[in-house]
Amino acid sequence: MNYEDWIGREARARDTLTPALAARFFATFDLDAPESRIMPQGIHFCLCTPEAPTAMLGKDGHPARDAKGVHSPASFLPPFPMERRMWASSAIEFRAPLPVGAAIERISRVVSIKQKEGSSGPLAFVDVAHETHANGTLSVIETQTLVYREAAAPDASLTPPEPGEARFDTSAWDAHTALTPDPRLLFRYSALTFNTHRIHYDAPYARGVERYRGLVVHGPLTASLLLQLATRELGENRVRTFAFRGMSPAIAGDLLHLAMREGQEGYELGAFAADGRQVMGAAATA
Repeated sequence: MNYEDWIGREARARDTLTPALAARFFATFDLDAPESRIMPQGIHFCLCTPEAPTAMLGKDGHPARDAKGVHSPASFLPPFPMERRMWASSAIEFRAPLPVGAAIERISRVVSIKQKEGSSGPLAFVDVAHETHANGTLSVIETQTLVYREAAAPDASLTPPEPGEARFDTSAWDAHTALTPDPRLLFRYSALTFNTHRIHYDAPYARGVERYRGLVVHGPLTASLLLQLATRELGENRVRTFAFRGMSPAIAGDLLHLAMREGQEGYELGAFAADGRQVMGAAATA
């Protein structure tokens, strides 16, 4: 199959940034609602979420790859045979804040597809450009990279390994905070984003099938926590660009360090496990 035929395909979705969604977002992150009714950066991850019917979900919770239009030749995303799909990275430009009550439209377009052979088998990378408009104003531009890979072997070692004896060194960073994401936080974020991928809520599946050591913290959840650290240091809606890349899974119940420091061309941010293993790398400008 010629997967390049998918380059240029577009999809449109509409939503409303309702007061109820805003309230659930603030409750999930234990944040106080601002008087301005302008939402924190990161709320766009919770808008125009997937709406596949339950009957069309696969065993992993993602939409099933069948002949009904989802992952078929007529689908928006290419029907790669590799079973696992993950959100690898994003590059985001914040153009305008998103207010409560805004009418949202998101235009998504497949911009590139690359395939290569990795150490664990074939890999495919798909870049999807999203333009999010609020009340007709272009507010967020994001290029998201998805990676497809083969299913984990039944006897594969659990990943990531248990934390070692080393400890994350906070002295090299200007700002730092730490928290322990637990299954309640993951459940609420899955609900906010209508994410049914079982690695975030089904521990036996995460361990037995996908061979993770425990429930996996969502990539955009970790990115949102880093954006909140940037907000604490820079002020509300001050970040102009934000790029993040997942480097290693964060596991529910494990301590997670969030850190930020000023660099020559902006700010460096990162999420780290207790022993210093890097979970996510990020960069921001203000």
